[in-house]
Amino acid sequence: MTELLELGFMRQALLAALLAGLAAPLVGVFLVQRRMSLIGDGMGHVALAGVAVGLLTGQQPVVTALVAAVAAGVAIELIRASGRTSGDVALAVMFYGGIALGVVLIARSSAGSPANLTAYLFGAILTTSGEDLVVLAVLAAVVLTVTLVLRQRFFAVANDEEYARSAGLPVMALNLVLAGLTAVTVVVSMRVVGLLLISALMIIPNATAQLVARSFRASLAWAVAIGVACSVGGVLVSYEAETPSGGTIVLLAISLFLVTSVVSAALARVRRAAHERAERHDHEHGPRCGHPAVEHGDHVDYLHDGHRHAAHEGHYDEHGEHAEVDAR
Repeated sequence: MTELLELGFMRQALLAALLAGLAAPLVGVFLVQRRMSLIGDGMGHVALAGVAVGLLTGQQPVVTALVAAVAAGVAIELIRASGRTSGDVALAVMFYGGIALGVVLIARSSAGSPANLTAYLFGAILTTSGEDLVVLAVLAAVVLTVTLVLRQRFFAVANDEEYARSAGLPVMALNLVLAGLTAVTVVVSMRVVGLLLISALMIIPNATAQLVARSFRASLAWAVAIGVACSVGGVLVSYEAETPSGGTIVLLAISLFLVTSVVSAALARVRRAAHERAERHDHEHGPRCGHPAVEHGDHVDYLHDGHRHAAHEGHYDEHGEHAEVDAR
């Protein structure tokens, strides 16, 4: 590990991975709530056209990609707000047109080559320069700050736009801000996982977090922790295994999701079995049964084998504390 940190390009790669792992899940959690999990993938297609413009004109590709992705995000929200049935067709034309334009323009540029195209499509984190890192750090700081400040409003709009509008929230403005943050996240993650794999870093850590968290705040914290662990861990694994960093990061995130799914399903079965045993046990609880009594609302629970039992219509229910999902 110490030897890796002595390499300048590895330090820059790990910092870029850290920034992407922080930013992507923060925005992705709201996309998951709005059932727009693949929107980052579409923005990535358009961002490729922005990269191509930068290479063709000699500008910084990160900046031109950001402009293209933000324009795409605004267009998506305006099309979605119009409520037209042909909106999905318009989005498809925009997304596929963006990637087609990007391929053509990159081929026409002096810097265009299959290797260049692959680097932007699938990531090339080891080529991250110091200048790239400064831009990514600024963009990631914007995502982190805005998301933390507006997270409760984003949560309200993502759960029920009509209620949020009736409560006086500026729904359209918030949606446009979220679209802009998504565009920024696409650009931040571009070098790390590539434009074709960006959605995975936004969505999969959040899907994994939802399996273990009981509140919105906990889910967000878990998602960010998983995103950072998979991004940084994927870079380290890819260096040792000599595999592409973007694909390695995504495969690591998917593996963690699958393991968490299996473990959470097994724990759920254990809890159901314990509940069934609690309901059919033959022990009669009462003031002299020997088990501690705990007041619970309008009745009394008895602690028995690590469970709280309460008499209910001829059998015993298992009671416990239940966390509420909120936006805190």
